[in-house]
Amino acid sequence: MQKVVMNYLDVSPMIVSLRTRPDDFEMNRGWLHHFPSRHRFKLDSDGNVRIDARCDCSILAVRGEQGKELWCAFQQWHAAYWRPLEINKEFALHFRAPNVWQRLYRGLIARMRRILAHNSSEEASAQGAPMVPAE
Repeated sequence: MQKVVMNYLDVSPMIVSLRTRPDDFEMNRGWLHHFPSRHRFKLDSDGNVRIDARCDCSILAVRGEQGKELWCAFQQWHAAYWRPLEINKEFALHFRAPNVWQRLYRGLIARMRRILAHNSSEEASAQGAPMVPAE
């Protein structure tokens, strides 16, 4: 009887890279993308790792224990690096210069507000004028 040896992919270099070079990674449509290698990864909390690569890296499976360690490193990367980056990008979008259509729309709305404010102040002063009986 021959003993079958299962070889696994050692993902410890990726774990180190997530911690030391977080800007080498990004999330794209649910995949963790590593720019330098062009590898993509799908991870789950059970330690399952799916690798999409143009080389033989995707042939070997990741050992479950190491997959869980990778998941933890990914969670830390996501919370400490990626999520704040997304929030800051979204925040910056709130303050970008408006395009021509937005400027036109905002101008019209501002003009309508001024007209309504002017009309309501005229009505308030007309209604608030004291009535003096004629003699």
